[in-house]
Amino acid sequence: MPKFDLELVAGGRLRSDELGDRPVFLVFGSRTCPVTVSAQKPLEKLYERFGEQVRFVLVNTREAHPGDLIPQPKTQADKRKHANQLGEFMGPHFETALDDLDGSFHRAMGPKPNSAYILASDGIILFRAHWANDTASLAPALTAAASGKRPKRGKSRKLVRPLLKAIGYLPGVVRVGGRKIERDVWRAVAPFAVMSHLSRLFFFLPIDLRGPAVAISLVCGGVFALSI
Repeated sequence: MPKFDLELVAGGRLRSDELGDRPVFLVFGSRTCPVTVSAQKPLEKLYERFGEQVRFVLVNTREAHPGDLIPQPKTQADKRKHANQLGEFMGPHFETALDDLDGSFHRAMGPKPNSAYILASDGIILFRAHWANDTASLAPALTAAASGKRPKRGKSRKLVRPLLKAIGYLPGVVRVGGRKIERDVWRAVAPFAVMSHLSRLFFFLPIDLRGPAVAISLVCGGVFALSI
């Protein structure tokens, strides 16, 4: 890991050379990131399984899709408020840390807005996942780390399934953060915005299944169109 020294919202610091005796589960995220929001309940379940053996830390990043109600913070004090808001949403099982205003630590780790890392107590990366809602990959890695072993695989590159899970969460993120979020998503990831809009048609399904339902419908519609 790059060296880091982050402020903890509850007080104290999180330092790369003082991580403690337990492995650290480090998750990046923001309240305006639909994937982060979709990961809330799955991560809570992981904490129920591993919370006694693994330290859970949430790092508040720059807002993935700043909106009218949750804009990009302009001061470190604003950033602290955002970190508090995110920490309250994600749950008390996380220690919440905040990056600097430019997101230097997050940028050093990569561009993904909701990546997750499992660190040994000496700061060595044992496992990384592009998305924190990829619990099917994270759970076995946490099992190994909690027992003092290295995970069999060092990373997960799953992209499509985690994103499909998050599609149904965008409307809720827009309600919390403001309509500007939806416009930002249209500019940045137009297919995600289109699928999120269509996901409202599947209101009768659990929210995690609305994105996959849209994807299946689009594929079936494409096959039908080609067949005629």
